[in-house]
Amino acid sequence: MTLDVDRSVDSSFAETFEAIRDNVATVIRGKDDVIEFLVLALVSEGHVLVEDVPGVGKTTLAKSLASSISCTFGRIQFTPDLLPADVVGVSVWNRETAAFEFRPGPIFAGLVLADEINRASPKTQSALLEAMAERQVTVDGRTHRLGRPFMVIATQNPIEHEGTYPLPESQLDRFFMKISVGYPDREAELAVLESGGSHELADELEPVVDVPGLLDMIETARSVYFSDALRRYLVDIADATRRDPRLVLGMSPRATVALQAASRARAASRGRAFVTPDDVKELLTPVVAHRLILTPEAQLQGLTAEDVLTEIVLDTPVPRGEASL
Repeated sequence: MTLDVDRSVDSSFAETFEAIRDNVATVIRGKDDVIEFLVLALVSEGHVLVEDVPGVGKTTLAKSLASSISCTFGRIQFTPDLLPADVVGVSVWNRETAAFEFRPGPIFAGLVLADEINRASPKTQSALLEAMAERQVTVDGRTHRLGRPFMVIATQNPIEHEGTYPLPESQLDRFFMKISVGYPDREAELAVLESGGSHELADELEPVVDVPGLLDMIETARSVYFSDALRRYLVDIADATRRDPRLVLGMSPRATVALQAASRARAASRGRAFVTPDDVKELLTPVVAHRLILTPEAQLQGLTAEDVLTEIVLDTPVPRGEASL
């Protein structure tokens, strides 16, 4: 029996995907994998947590992506005294109309940079939860919908740094991906010095796709074929993480949904209309690892969530041949 599956998607998806990636790469040098993950999250309508030491370009990465698409950009600088109203907005009394008027906060933008999110208190961090999960905010009993596209790119410093508050598991699970930028290589850092810095370059970028074009890409990614065999493969991996004695917390159903969406976007970016097991495996670490919690014993052994996830994937049978398509 032969499966009737279209072998390719509209070439415009892959071309626009590459144009966005290359546009950001003119500012963020030598980080093609990081940029690709970010664009995959964008076309999957997911949110991204970028964790790294200060000064490696986390903020510039977000600004460069925003400049590459024709959408509104909002920035929230998280500080210990930031209030939830500073994020979502506030109702203000208008004496002329004798009524309260809602003044939207910076969360009402197409792409929102939540800078140094773990410097704010847990109460303020939680102000993002409803917006990220439901694409809406509620102020004074009234619900306000957020538009499309809507993406939050949150940056955070490593938790061992002073003045940081760890993100709770419920909020970590809202992030579609967690990535790290890392230090640039020698050539990339020399290029940054020659250009005099990357902040100005990010502001000067021209957009390569408008909002309707981006929404078309989102719908195209959703239409990519995902076989029943691959779905069972995802569930097998998720079940293995939940049963693994080294993990206190395994993959949530939200994680399996995110992994399916990311795999579809990756396939489309390569011009394919179907997902392969390699698409799934390539995205396991950025999509899943930050959702897993190790037992204290596993931490004492020096294991990481990535180590456990790698072992689980090696032990999980992969669909072969036509069954995987």
